[in-house]
Amino acid sequence: MIVLDTSALLFWTLDRERLSQAAAAAIADADRIAISAISIWEIGIKVGKGRLLIPYSPRDFAGRLEQVDRVEVVPVDAATWLKNLELDWEHRDPADRTIVATAALFDCPLVTSDTAIRAFYSKTVW
Repeated sequence: MIVLDTSALLFWTLDRERLSQAAAAAIADADRIAISAISIWEIGIKVGKGRLLIPYSPRDFAGRLEQVDRVEVVPVDAATWLKNLELDWEHRDPADRTIVATAALFDCPLVTSDTAIRAFYSKTVW
């Protein structure tokens, strides 16, 4: 299993050429691809503010994700929030913290281009 952060998710679904070779290979080889539900929220916020244009509504995008083989949109539950709080990381972005917490709970790689995440979480792929 791997977890995709929000940018990696958008690259994978809408603009695969923006993925690094290592990220594309990790996604192709994964038996399961986990997406934190907070990524759906983050996409919706950015679309609503006009900072992100995607060819679907956030609801349609989420629905399409649920139809993709190997993809699981995982909820942000109490265990995830507690792990988020326990991270020894000064990073303040709630979505980034929650995505890292999700990967840490599953003890699996996280696909991300984000340098702050890559500096903190040792199991990143990019």
